[in-house]
Amino acid sequence: MNLDIRPADISDLELLVRLDTVAAHDSRRAAQIQRWIKDRFCHVIEVDGDIAAYGVLHHHFFDCGFIEMLMVDEKFRRRRLGLRLVDHFQSTCERPKLFTSTNRSNGAMQSLLKEAGFRESGHIDNLDAADPEQVFFWPCER
Repeated sequence: MNLDIRPADISDLELLVRLDTVAAHDSRRAAQIQRWIKDRFCHVIEVDGDIAAYGVLHHHFFDCGFIEMLMVDEKFRRRRLGLRLVDHFQSTCERPKLFTSTNRSNGAMQSLLKEAGFRESGHIDNLDAADPEQVFFWPCER
C-alpha cells in the first residue's frame, strides 16, 4: 500500500465532497471544505493514488492547534488512516497545545484519540441534542 499525506488542492474538492458523509446532504459542508482548502488547513491521505481521507488542522482555537475535521472514506475505514492523519497533525502543529473534539457517542474516534495520546479535557453541551461534544487535548512536544 502506497500512502501519501499532502495538503489538499482545489482540484481535490469534488472527491472530498463525495467522500464526506455530511456533504452529501448539506451544501454548506461543500462550501466549508472549499474554504478549508483555500486556507491551506486541509490535508488528504492518498492510498495508491486514490484520496482515502481528509483532515483539517487550524490554529484559531484560543491560539492553539485544533483538528476540526477528520473524515475517512467508508471503503477505507478500519485501516488506521485516521490515526495516520492525527499523527501528521501532531507532528505539524505550530502551537504548544493541540485540541480536538468529537461527540460523546463516537466511541471509535474517542478510542483513536486516546491511542494517539490525547486526554479528555472537558465537554461542550448544546451543540448536538443529547450528545455532548467531548474535548480532547494533546501537548505538542516542541
